[in-house]
Amino acid sequence: MSGAAFQHIAVVGAGAVGSYFGAMLALAGHRVTLIGRQAHALAIEQHGLQVHMGGDRAGQVLVARPAASTAMSAAAGADLVLFCVKSTDTAAAAAQLAPHLAPGALVMSLQNGVDNPPVIARETGATVVPTVVYVATAMPEPGVVRHFGRGDLVIGPLTRADASDAALQARLSDLVSLFATAQVPVTVSAEVMVELWSKLNVNCAYNAISGLTQLPYGRMAALPEVRAVMRAVVHEVVAVAQAEGVALPLEASLAAMEKIAPAMPAQLSSTAQDMARGKRSEIDHLNGYVAQRGAELGIATPVNRTLHALVKLVESGREPA
Repeated sequence: MSGAAFQHIAVVGAGAVGSYFGAMLALAGHRVTLIGRQAHALAIEQHGLQVHMGGDRAGQVLVARPAASTAMSAAAGADLVLFCVKSTDTAAAAAQLAPHLAPGALVMSLQNGVDNPPVIARETGATVVPTVVYVATAMPEPGVVRHFGRGDLVIGPLTRADASDAALQARLSDLVSLFATAQVPVTVSAEVMVELWSKLNVNCAYNAISGLTQLPYGRMAALPEVRAVMRAVVHEVVAVAQAEGVALPLEASLAAMEKIAPAMPAQLSSTAQDMARGKRSEIDHLNGYVAQRGAELGIATPVNRTLHALVKLVESGREPA
């Protein structure tokens, strides 16, 4: 298939991640509408969306020309939505999106954390596809995305009922075909929620420390004392996941965490980028979520709780008294 099953793709919350994948789809000839901040939309309208490629295509600058808007109504009739808003805005953005969705539309949740897909499904009534994102990107200025590495996705069913739905399986296959036209590898996994917990595990290990120190992953992991803290974070995340009934293996989780810094040594976490700009981060949905669920499940999470508290402290210092 060529990906023709989807006629209009909307990207809601077009920051660095959403803009990257939206640009790749637009460059492949698909109809794409990015919905984001006014300065970003204006820059795209005037100059196109510039993607400075890294990885195997380092040095290339690709210019995509998707439609761009600040209004959620620009998603009208979209039969596929890449939902990329910050976790703190999920419920509100999903409620705003709901009236504009085409009947039978798919919504892909390209977000950090494990608690977003059920919220989107509740607010929109649409079929939601949990999506694990593996890409290193940043948006240094409106209309410009920098790509540092990777760019692949893992998708799958949200619920056990979805897992046995043959029609949904066919649509997941359509998504694989769509993204293949844009040179974006997509894997379908029956255990996508385990994959999401695995991504949460990595985010909890890296994001807060990178944010508090404003250092990239390579610098963090070079210090044995910091790696010890990161390993302690992983032990806590795995314990909470297992208490939730999610089969997240400890040794594989530790290995996955260890691989990130060598693969993305120059990357600052999204939390670090938010903190540098004085924006509210997603920490409540990362280390904060692990601490909250740990408390509810009777699992001690002192390292996650401490990292969450320290990020909140820094953020509170930037808010009006």
